[in-house]
Amino acid sequence: QVQLVESGGGLVQAGGSLRLSCVVSGTIFSLNDMGWYRQAPGKLRELVAAITRGGTTNYADSVKGRFTISRDNAKNTVYLQMNSLKPDDTAVYYCKLYRTLDYWGQGTQVTVSS
Repeated sequence: QVQLVESGGGLVQAGGSLRLSCVVSGTIFSLNDMGWYRQAPGKLRELVAAITRGGTTNYADSVKGRFTISRDNAKNTVYLQMNSLKPDDTAVYYCKLYRTLDYWGQGTQVTVSS
């Protein structure tokens, strides 16, 4: 079955960087569009960044210029490089594989202290 496993979250000071990884198994990774979402306490889950199987990317306005999504099809992995982190970026970050029936990872906590 399809599985997504995120890693790379943690505690970082404002202005710092983190790189999240999401390893996908159980499907042909290169044929799927992928995305990163986040959910802060008391808020709805929101799109952070997405990348198509062809490499086209899009970003939420709040992270443009600071975050970069990328993929390595040889490693079945999608990444989210997060720079210039702000306390407002604190959330659980989820990886998503787009399908008619979407698949989600378990999430990884990112906490940015001021």
